Amino acid sequence: MIPSKRLPYVPIIDRPPLKLPAGIRMVVWPVVNVEVWDIGRPMPRQVLPPPTHITRLPDFAHWAWHEYGMRVGYWRLQAMFDELDIQGSLFTNGRVCTDYARVAEAALKSGWEFVGHSWDQQPTHVEKDQRAMIRRTVREIKSFTGKAPVGWLSPGLTETLYTPDYLAEAGIQYIADWLVDDEPVAVQTAHGPVLGMPYSLELNDIAMMMVQHHAAAEFESRCADQFERLYEEGRTRAKIMAIALHPYISGVPHRIKTVERVFRKLRKQKGVAFWTGEQIMQWYQRATRAPAQRRR
Repeated sequence: MIPSKRLPYVPIIDRPPLKLPAGIRMVVWPVVNVEVWDIGRPMPRQVLPPPTHITRLPDFAHWAWHEYGMRVGYWRLQAMFDELDIQGSLFTNGRVCTDYARVAEAALKSGWEFVGHSWDQQPTHVEKDQRAMIRRTVREIKSFTGKAPVGWLSPGLTETLYTPDYLAEAGIQYIADWLVDDEPVAVQTAHGPVLGMPYSLELNDIAMMMVQHHAAAEFESRCADQFERLYEEGRTRAKIMAIALHPYISGVPHRIKTVERVFRKLRKQKGVAFWTGEQIMQWYQRATRAPAQRRR
């Protein structure tokens, strides 16, 4: 199915406002993306133009750029979230559980949600057997954590027209690739609906720092502007603010203080809850349940 067949167009003004639990005005959804960049393939992302502008393999420079994030940058983010007692969603390649087991162990110990993020970091379109890759990732995360993931983000938000069907078939209940709304939306699949969650490219360090080439201060000002508007709108209907971080970008020395400042300010705001994707999904399911079902 093409996207418009999976998700009918219904503007937000034509939907009844959803309400968060008493005392909560809006939700912040913290996301940390951890990945495996296979040295045997072209790197998922580049920041340094290669000599003569022709990339040669192995692309050691960009492999090392990402490796720094897993060796050093991640631990700055982990320390910040632990200090603030915030548990978010770890969007993780299945291979992280073996290649970077120390990272996965720390997130598990801190109570983070594990969300499937492919087996390793490459576009969904190049997977020879997409269904097998999804099942393998789900099995690996379940084996490591004791619980199968309910959420999924494809690398670079890449999907084929069949991806939602394969994810639903594997037991995935929400996907973060459909950045179409401020609220979760029901995406139809051959195996029943999955939720499209309000993830973010605008509050995402890849877009801000690596694509748009902003200084670190842009992260703070953009998060503040986003929060201000959503907090105001949160008076009348539920609002969710996703913030997406990558250790090799946000965990570096010249950016981490800005990231820390943002989350410390958000932590002090009245009526702001920090939820995982699974918590958002469970709230949405309760909030949209039919009145007759609620009475039972």
